[in-house]
Formats: sequence, C-alpha cells, structure tokens
Amino acid sequence: MKDRRPTWDEYFLGIADLVSKRSTCLRRRVGAVLVKDKRMLATGYNGAPSRIAHCSDAGCIREKLKIPSGERHELCRGLHAEQNAFLQAALHGTSLKDAILYSTTQPCIICAKMIINAGIGEIVIRGTYPDEMARDILKEAKIKVRVVR
Repeated sequence: MKDRRPTWDEYFLGIADLVSKRSTCLRRRVGAVLVKDKRMLATGYNGAPSRIAHCSDAGCIREKLKIPSGERHELCRGLHAEQNAFLQAALHGTSLKDAILYSTTQPCIICAKMIINAGIGEIVIRGTYPDEMARDILKEAKIKVRVVR
C-alpha cells in the first residue's frame, strides 16, 4: 500500500511541532511557522532572547510567582514562538502580508495584535490557549483561525 502524502496543513503543523522541540520553556513548548504560497518564510519557538540564560537554566519566574497560563505575559524571560518568527522575518526583510501562521498553540493577545498588524491573513493551530481576548480580537479583525488536530 502506498503511503499517503500529508496535506499542506499537516505538513506545516508537523514542521511547527518539530520547531517546538527547540523551546527552552519549562511550561509549554510552542513552535510557529510562517508560510506564503506554500513556502516557509520563517520559524520560531518560545524561549529567552539570544545571549540571555534559558529558562531551563535560570528557572521559571512564572512558576515561582504562580502565574496562571494565559495571564501576565510580560512576566516572563521568554519570547513567544510567533514573536521569534516575526523577528526572524524582520531580520531578513521578509514581508508577512497575507501569510499563514501555523502554530502548535493558539496565539495570546499580545501575539494576536502583532498578527493583525503584520497583515497575516490566516492562522492554523493544533491546540487552544486560555486567552479569550485573543480569540475575540482575531475574530473582530476577520482573521480566520482553524484548528487542525
């Protein structure tokens, strides 16, 4: 029997899963892939900025302060996977207008606002995240969000 080729969604979400394995976050590993015309533009995973100790080495301030998931994003050493992907695209002069964001997790409100202003047209996610405001703002901006398991 011949092996079935993955759909484009399966393919890019599989790459996002692989990218997430580079994460140094102690709470949640997230990977993101930005795609346009079936071509990868940039990838990102969540973790501390370059030249800063990783959370896996320095510890998690969010755990120490018992901050629930989806709240107080500013109290974290790390950048989100989406943010790192946006920064990688910016460093290389790559426009994200009309791109698709593939992510292992639904974006938070901070990333949702960046997604809107970057001109990203669609988001494909594997899992949800406890941030209702992010879902609401993406819906208001008419950005299509699809969940693919």
